[in-house]
Amino acid sequence: MKNSWFDDLIAELQHQEENIKKGGGVARIEKEHKKGKLTARERINFLLDEGTEFFELGLWAAHDMYEEEGGCPAAGVLIGTGTVCGITCMIVANDATVKAGAWFPMTAKKNLRAQEIAIENELPVIYLVDSAGVYLPMQDEIFPDKEHFGRIFRNNAVMSAKGIPQIAAIMGSCVAGGAYLPIMSDEALIVDGTGSVFLAGSYLVKAAIGEDVDNETLGGATTHTEISGVTDYKMADDTECLETIRKLIDKIGPRKKAGFNRVDPVEPELDMEEFLKTLPDDRNKPYDVMPLIKSITDAHSFIEFKKGYGQTLITGYARIDGWSVGIVANQRKIVKSKTGEMQIGGVIYSDSADKATRFILNCNQKKIPIIFLQDVTGFMIGKRSEHGGIIKDGAKMVNAVANSTVPKITIITGNSYGAGNYAMCGKAYDPRFIYAWPTAQIAVMGGTQAAKVLTQIQVSSLEKKGKKLSNEEKEAILDKIKSRYDRQTDVRYAAARLWVDGIIHPNETRQRISKAIQCADYNPEIPEFKTGVIQV
Repeated sequence: MKNSWFDDLIAELQHQEENIKKGGGVARIEKEHKKGKLTARERINFLLDEGTEFFELGLWAAHDMYEEEGGCPAAGVLIGTGTVCGITCMIVANDATVKAGAWFPMTAKKNLRAQEIAIENELPVIYLVDSAGVYLPMQDEIFPDKEHFGRIFRNNAVMSAKGIPQIAAIMGSCVAGGAYLPIMSDEALIVDGTGSVFLAGSYLVKAAIGEDVDNETLGGATTHTEISGVTDYKMADDTECLETIRKLIDKIGPRKKAGFNRVDPVEPELDMEEFLKTLPDDRNKPYDVMPLIKSITDAHSFIEFKKGYGQTLITGYARIDGWSVGIVANQRKIVKSKTGEMQIGGVIYSDSADKATRFILNCNQKKIPIIFLQDVTGFMIGKRSEHGGIIKDGAKMVNAVANSTVPKITIITGNSYGAGNYAMCGKAYDPRFIYAWPTAQIAVMGGTQAAKVLTQIQVSSLEKKGKKLSNEEKEAILDKIKSRYDRQTDVRYAAARLWVDGIIHPNETRQRISKAIQCADYNPEIPEFKTGVIQV
């Protein structure tokens, strides 16, 4: 028997993803082809080794965010990791079918996320540049701040200093400040006839200094390979350009790795589809997370740490696709504590936080990457918990997560509420990669609870002003607030803002974790682990 509600949700998301992947649409794709250009997705497919996969990140970026501007599918840029000549690279490709590749605020955020991943994991970067520059009507949201457009060029310089290879291909427009990205890379290629790079185009040059010049003379391939020396390789077309990039990547010398423990992989004990059939459609209902762990880990490899203690968190060592990992997972079934108290699944109690802290310290001691499986409603509240020091114990866990130096990979499978998001390594705690299942929700608290609190506040405010509300009016306020809150907790809302790197089908979980550790293995430096002051 299939899980119909889940299958329907997957089908809806997959349909939307196919539309996003069309970029600016069929007409714009045909227009690029008529110019002799490949699309961004075609360029990436050409680059990759045969039989390998592009692990795309940020596909949902900017989803439903710029509708007044006509939309910006995938934020007008593709990012992800792929294998080129046997080397895992970060690939960044402007999509010229979307507003001529113009930079929106989320375009910058997505580019910065790609560079952040490349820096953390020391991955070579390939930039496929084809952009009209900053989207001027929104320049105030993209230009001057620390995490805006200019940070990208700062990162170019930082990566170069770290010895992380960067190769840029100018395959279309490259204008104004954007011109620095390819030229701050280690090597720059430019495609004759379609590629151009300059600080100001011909119209602006005419307006600013009165000089008449065409764009090709101003900043075309011949100019920059034979006169200015700005670029290093003049390419006849997209195909020659991409073939040359592959040859350049193929010449990269040997690089040290972290050397994370890996053996021959073993297939999981359980099938993910079997687990999904048991997943309740009500996110507040309990379920056992152990079958999920057994569906992503190598068969019989899981060793549970402190099994009988702090049972609303499961911790233990395992292998995923052969890689040695530590797992911290929220247990969603109702369990009995050592004192006989029934504990709510998905809630972190003091003993659970204490156990997780110790386990995270152990993983850092042994240089073992940590996988966080999030389905958490937060820390336990109430008099007993407060008297027992839940804040102190929660702070210990957050401290350990924040200071952990081994790679952290987070999968949000369901709820991700409040401080539970922090303790289970949400985006603010620097996971190397963070993915969400279609069932994920990220918020300060659950939608129903939040809507009731906000409704009480609004109703109380109105009544203080002398307005008496009927039950129907109160219900209408509740429905309006809940509708807005439900939209904000939808996984697509989170993915649009890059709170997660992508929405993945549960069947992809094992492969994505394995690929994430493979990327992390490229960085040989694991800093010494230290915690701050911890209350005992």
